[in-house]
Amino acid sequence: MSEQIAPAGADWWRQAAVYQIYPRSFADANGDGIGDLRGIVSRVPYLRALGVDAVWLSPFYPSALADGGYDVADYRDVDPRIGTLAEFDEMVAALHEAGIRVVVDIVPNHSSDQHAWFREALAAPKGSPARDRYIFRDGLGENGELPPADWPSVFGGSAWEPVGHGQWYLHTFAREQPDFNWDNAEVREDFLTTLRFWSDRGVDGFRIDVAHLLVKELADPLPSQAELDALDRDSGRHPLLDRDEVHEVYAQWRAVFDEYDPPRTAVAEAWVDSPARRARYASPAGLGQAFNFDLLTADFDAGAFRRIVADNLAQSAATGSSSTWVLSNHDVTRHATRYGLPPLNGRRVKQGVEWMLAGAPADGVDLALGLRRARAATLFLLALPGSAYLYQGEELGLHEVGDIPAEQRQDPAYHRSVGQPAWSYDGLGRDGCRVPLPWARSGSSFGFGSDGAHLPQPAWFGDVSVEAQEGDPASTLSLYRAALRLRRELQSDETLAWHDELGRDDVLAFSRPGGWVSVTNFGDAPVALPDGEVVLASAPLDGDLLPGAATAWLTRA
Repeated sequence: MSEQIAPAGADWWRQAAVYQIYPRSFADANGDGIGDLRGIVSRVPYLRALGVDAVWLSPFYPSALADGGYDVADYRDVDPRIGTLAEFDEMVAALHEAGIRVVVDIVPNHSSDQHAWFREALAAPKGSPARDRYIFRDGLGENGELPPADWPSVFGGSAWEPVGHGQWYLHTFAREQPDFNWDNAEVREDFLTTLRFWSDRGVDGFRIDVAHLLVKELADPLPSQAELDALDRDSGRHPLLDRDEVHEVYAQWRAVFDEYDPPRTAVAEAWVDSPARRARYASPAGLGQAFNFDLLTADFDAGAFRRIVADNLAQSAATGSSSTWVLSNHDVTRHATRYGLPPLNGRRVKQGVEWMLAGAPADGVDLALGLRRARAATLFLLALPGSAYLYQGEELGLHEVGDIPAEQRQDPAYHRSVGQPAWSYDGLGRDGCRVPLPWARSGSSFGFGSDGAHLPQPAWFGDVSVEAQEGDPASTLSLYRAALRLRRELQSDETLAWHDELGRDDVLAFSRPGGWVSVTNFGDAPVALPDGEVVLASAPLDGDLLPGAATAWLTRA
């Protein structure tokens, strides 16, 4: 008998625990070294035991893998290396049977250069309808031999690629990812078709990749990069990002989402600079929710955590949305490692990290402290009102894998930016957080598949595998399972109250309705816990003392 999907109703997403699956690195059922849909199905019991409410699948579409699947060649199919549409349907059914909803990634800013539309555009003449689906411009110079502008790509090099006859196309990311022209009605209509296609197959929601970049205003002549850098990014009039007109697109999408019962959900990945701008993506008339990455980019610091939580709860109250909380994902250094590095001090990334062959950075990372802080931060996050997004492997306490040989790395952020870290990357790219998961203590891929893995796994993976942690009440896996179970039992409305009576600037305590109290010690010295029954702690207690870098949950009658 099918278990009711929890939490029930149209508002299931407001306080859901969502587990991000990077499909190529989760589980490999056919032994080709690449994770697949059948592998996900085989691990549904694991996901159910973990206690998540939904899974979010990073792209599984046909792709040349120029950017880990975010170069999509066909938005309404499955990469044959990952599975088939029939297997996708089987996966959705299996997850729903286990009470787990399904969110999929949509990549609307750009396609793959292998997409049928882009191939048609390259074969078509200048000014053709086929080229109008993308952003083509004449180059500068006597014969158009220079790019139309000096804009850099996120992954290094020029953002413009020549195609002959003096024409160039825009690619904000890799050259294999040409940007769509969102002023083109055919582009807009085709994405509505895609949203219905996956919704009709039972998908419950969508994560929207770089949702702030779609609509652009490219005047002639194009501005220089220096001119772009001088513009106000919060005006809604920047030529390349976060334009007000993008919300016309998402209003159309919301109309499609609301065709279904319950309505399909969406969450925006929108790297914008102000809460007011981000709030527009979370509007009920638009996508309904937007990631805040503030904890993801913050040091393990009580003052920073409190400001971030207070600001984001105020934002969600103003928009009618719910907050989203994230510590790790497929684009950043895993937080167990990040918290063992020197402080970021407000920088977005730790740049220039060198890694030892043991898998640890050589510049002073403390792996044990990093994991201890990660466990504490996770319990803090899971006690907050709103939705929690967890990245595969963090429940095992995985550290970043640093010792991947250059010739085996796959991320364009590495190959095109060596020595010049770009955007949110640390100079080594993102492969270190995308290494296939360890399920078993031993074997050619630690249980990931029967014949190796597409990225090399370190020897220490066996000691942190699912098999190694199963049955150990002190393991990080056991901590996550207990926390997610208690979270579902204890959660009520989306409010909290801060408690300052402990008298320490490096300690944060707050309560949720119903007597649930969370206390996090960001410092080194132990702190006495308030009255209540301790139901979970991220580290062993000494009587009623909570040690440094630890969180405890209490309940009060």
